[in-house]
Amino acid sequence: MNYEDKIQQSETRVFKVVFPNTTNHHNTMFGGKVMEMMDEVAFMTATRFARKSFVTVSCDRIDFKKPIPADTIVELVGRIKYVGNTSVKVNVEIFVEEMYNDTREKAVSGDFTLVAIDENKKPSRIFKDLN
Repeated sequence: MNYEDKIQQSETRVFKVVFPNTTNHHNTMFGGKVMEMMDEVAFMTATRFARKSFVTVSCDRIDFKKPIPADTIVELVGRIKYVGNTSVKVNVEIFVEEMYNDTREKAVSGDFTLVAIDENKKPSRIFKDLN
């Protein structure tokens, strides 16, 4: 499998229902919960791409464009954006769908940088033939 195929095949999609126990007093999802779900999808995407152990080292510019109300469905989409020697950058987008209407819009997006680690928790090269 070539490099571009690995990137395409690692795209990760996760669907969740927004239940009231994940929302604040405005009846919208807690920002921290949103970031937790995004980090999890970034981890899954990186792992599916390289089949290595990863840890998150940073997140960049998480943009909350729309609130995520209770009683909606969210789709999180993770895509590899950049590959370095020991790290990957994963872009995660969240789309909100109303349960009983055909509406869908992007609510949140952000980038997460994850580093591959070895059994001693030290940075590890992702691919041996990568420059």
